[in-house]
Amino acid sequence: MNPINDKMIWEFRLKSTPWSGILSIAGGLVFGVSNEGNFYVLDARDGKLLWDFQTGASMESNPISFLMDGKQYVAIAAGRAVFVFGLTGN
Repeated sequence: MNPINDKMIWEFRLKSTPWSGILSIAGGLVFGVSNEGNFYVLDARDGKLLWDFQTGASMESNPISFLMDGKQYVAIAAGRAVFVFGLTGN
């Protein structure tokens, strides 16, 4: 949504209603999860799917981002595991 005029800019449809929120970062990425176990990354400008990873379990927690030793990571809990992914620049 455009916060200035409340117009929808893009939409990313899921098979079922998610039980968690999304995470957006200054680098123009949006991270989200699905009840079917997909952890995905969207382009914040147009909603295009950039990457997804099947965790094998549903996710009911929000993705988080953290910085360690100068590198940015994104993590998500799925089932009884925590998946952590390092972000790389272009």
